[in-house]
Amino acid sequence: MRYSSIVNLQQSMKALTFGLTLVRHGETQYNKEGLLQGQLIDAPLSESGLQQAEAAGCYLKHVLFSNVFVSDMLRARQTAETIMKHNTSCLGLQAVWDPLLKEKSFGTAEGGRVQDLREMAKAAGQTFLDFTPPEGETQEQVKERVKEFVEKMLQKIGAEHWQDRGVEETSPPVPAETSPVEGTADDGVRGVPVHALVVTHGALMCVALRFFVDELHCSVPPGSSKEHVFSLSPNTGLCRFIITVRKEDHTFKLSGIRCVFVHRGDHVQQ
Repeated sequence: MRYSSIVNLQQSMKALTFGLTLVRHGETQYNKEGLLQGQLIDAPLSESGLQQAEAAGCYLKHVLFSNVFVSDMLRARQTAETIMKHNTSCLGLQAVWDPLLKEKSFGTAEGGRVQDLREMAKAAGQTFLDFTPPEGETQEQVKERVKEFVEKMLQKIGAEHWQDRGVEETSPPVPAETSPVEGTADDGVRGVPVHALVVTHGALMCVALRFFVDELHCSVPPGSSKEHVFSLSPNTGLCRFIITVRKEDHTFKLSGIRCVFVHRGDHVQQ
């Protein structure tokens, strides 16, 4: 067998496994008053939202992160900065502010009541998250942003961590967790040195989770229904995934994804 063929075969047998934790931003005054923000309203965190971000930071303070990606909107940046200041592994990290992680645009409905949009969606025979108000983004458009971000993330993490983190694809998988709601802050990522923190928005997270489950065939946590998985995460709610990528030539391809837990918010209650 030629040397190049042996190298390609060896590379195809290897994989990189990393954690992905999605966090919704903390509460804003608009959230508190039941008003839509979307993209045009770049509101800061409320006092409660700052406290939620502090709680999330304290909860995650001993969890190892190797990469941080954040929506470039103020409420997400404030949440991410608060989480990072509590976490020693983030001291030397540079967060990537990415407009692909912006909230869904709700068009002319932005600034109005969430309840009004729910009623508009109901009148159109659609769910709240599936309904597209005038001049707003469709679910398909938001999904394309999610797909583009995931692809960028895979290539960046692969390029940064493949050489020293590649492991045999046949190595034992990370054990499945038993609870989608309660547990410890490092569930699923104990012993996993590559771990991405992504701070973004509620509607975009709903689209991302649906994309992961329906199109990437992501498993759902034991005891969770799809209805729960696809629901809106609470402010600073946490969702965690374990992702495996393989290297093909000079690019990195997704080879597996599973969900550890969704919408965990016990850090706020504590």
